[in-house]
Amino acid sequence: MQSKETSTPQIKRSKLPKQIRQGFGIIVLLLILWRLYLVFGVEQEYTVDIWARLLISGLVIGGVYSLIAIGYTLVYGILRMINFAHGEVMMVGTFAGYLVLEATKSITVPTPDNSLLSFSNAYPIISVILAFAIGMLIAATTGYFLEKIAYRPLRKAPRLIPLISAIGASIFLQNFAQLLFSPQTRDYVNPDIISRGAGWTMMINDSKVILPYTGVLTFVLSILLMIGLYTMIKKTKLGKAMRSVAMDKQTAALMGIDVNVIISRTFIISGALAGAAGVMWGLHNGLVYYFVGFLPGIKAFTAAVMGGIGNIPGAMLGGMLLGLMESLGPTALGISYQLKDVISFVILIVILIFRPNGILGEALSEEKV
Repeated sequence: MQSKETSTPQIKRSKLPKQIRQGFGIIVLLLILWRLYLVFGVEQEYTVDIWARLLISGLVIGGVYSLIAIGYTLVYGILRMINFAHGEVMMVGTFAGYLVLEATKSITVPTPDNSLLSFSNAYPIISVILAFAIGMLIAATTGYFLEKIAYRPLRKAPRLIPLISAIGASIFLQNFAQLLFSPQTRDYVNPDIISRGAGWTMMINDSKVILPYTGVLTFVLSILLMIGLYTMIKKTKLGKAMRSVAMDKQTAALMGIDVNVIISRTFIISGALAGAAGVMWGLHNGLVYYFVGFLPGIKAFTAAVMGGIGNIPGAMLGGMLLGLMESLGPTALGISYQLKDVISFVILIVILIFRPNGILGEALSEEKV
């Protein structure tokens, strides 16, 4: 007796969603091009020096976003989870750097002319190095204990559980900092040679444009840290172990890799980068309070998704693009600067509509997501 083979009917996918996406994209692109034409071709309200200032600001803040975004990307690549407490790790680093600078400011040392000078002004380079070293160390330690206490016991739990734990850890760190340092907003007191507002002066369009010392320090150090991390991931034994664990934890364990140690070191590295970003934020923007890491953390998460979550070059690119769009976008579109956050998230939505894996694509294969 012959059995009939029942064929599964193929479901035809509608092309309407793709057409809607294409139409929406064309409309948005035309609106943006029309606005840019009005700004640059017709109105010409803003001069070249204004655009230069906005470009400098965008590159500086983009470097900070990139450093924080790399932390999200590293953790997601290893554990497939979003560490929403990462912004608070940055906040811890910001406070640590602030305390170091306050301590060096309060210590006086004699000068050759028998006068007294604060340590931070007598030895400004050492003071800044100490601020970065302690800030990165405290933030890295926070990241280590965060993984060990809040995430490791939930490693085999459903994905939603570690996410809730991350949000709880974020709230805990915010309230702990508020109780420890009070809700008061505090000022970063930089050494005199890198005081905020000081910098190299350039003449553009017969106007003075200042290239701030803190901005150059932030941008250059961000690039160096990102290059160093990328080289470490690609060239060192630790980097190869991290990539192995990201691909397959069980196989990596069979190959002799201690998965728990690699995950802990990943959190230490991401915490150190967040701590460096926090000190940069304080030196350049000058304010520190218990909520200082929340919005930069959300922005950096946006940058990581924009560039391609799990993709280190994508996190770098996403952070730089987000910083430039925040700085240049309101002026280019002729809207209030207070709406810069709206621009960031709208662009994120547009990118996710047309390229859900981000600009450079997600570094993980689909079956592992």
